[in-house]
Amino acid sequence: MDQNFSDSLSAAVAKRDANVLETVRDALKYGRTALAFQPVIQAGAPQNVVFYEGLIRIIDPAGRHIPARDFIAEVENTELGRLIDCATLQLGLATLAEQPDMRLSVNMSAQSIGYPKWVRTLEDGLQRSPDLARNLILEMTEKSVMAAPEVARYFMNDMQKLGLCFAIDNFGAGQTSLVQLRDFYFDIIKMDGQFTKNLAQSADNQALIQAVIGIARSFEMFCVAQNVETASDAEVLTTLGVDCLQGYHLGVPTLTPPWRQ
Repeated sequence: MDQNFSDSLSAAVAKRDANVLETVRDALKYGRTALAFQPVIQAGAPQNVVFYEGLIRIIDPAGRHIPARDFIAEVENTELGRLIDCATLQLGLATLAEQPDMRLSVNMSAQSIGYPKWVRTLEDGLQRSPDLARNLILEMTEKSVMAAPEVARYFMNDMQKLGLCFAIDNFGAGQTSLVQLRDFYFDIIKMDGQFTKNLAQSADNQALIQAVIGIARSFEMFCVAQNVETASDAEVLTTLGVDCLQGYHLGVPTLTPPWRQ
């Protein structure tokens, strides 16, 4: 590749990333955020929504909604990442106050456990409505939990006493050992999407999923398969014994869920 072209491309990518981060900063500053809701369905019973996952969306000045995948890698280890977690939690608590009979999961990094504003947001929300705890699920990625395992474990232990549930997200993408998983007492294990993609054609992935299902049952966790995109994959997952399914085949993330239509 021509060096000048390579330098120009690098500069263009850097400018794009800087523009995205500036958009995120402004959106958080002015409250231009929203949750898109994706259903998590009981395997074998597509009419039964077990809970919804609230996925953060950043709204740019033109009104376009930017999904987290477009910026999260750039901010997850910065204070912007902590502020995104705060906004996500605020929106999630507001949704549960609006719909007290639903269950909702929201994403967070284990790094936010020690962030004062995030902790204050959670404490204030639960003080106003203690019953929300039993309907709130906090999802932490395997990677972020393993970066601060002791902090995460003590936090989870305290919050589970109040009724909160915890999900380990993208399980299988990191380096969690079985001993570490045992020590955490997660309520839900969400398998990384790499295992479910084109599952019907992959005997290896089917074997891996059976292993994860066995682990989940041993530790009394619900097992959720993510990124389910075809009917054949959903059928195989149901046959293997997964508890819940999530993905575009079952329902896309939407800003106008059933209770707002």
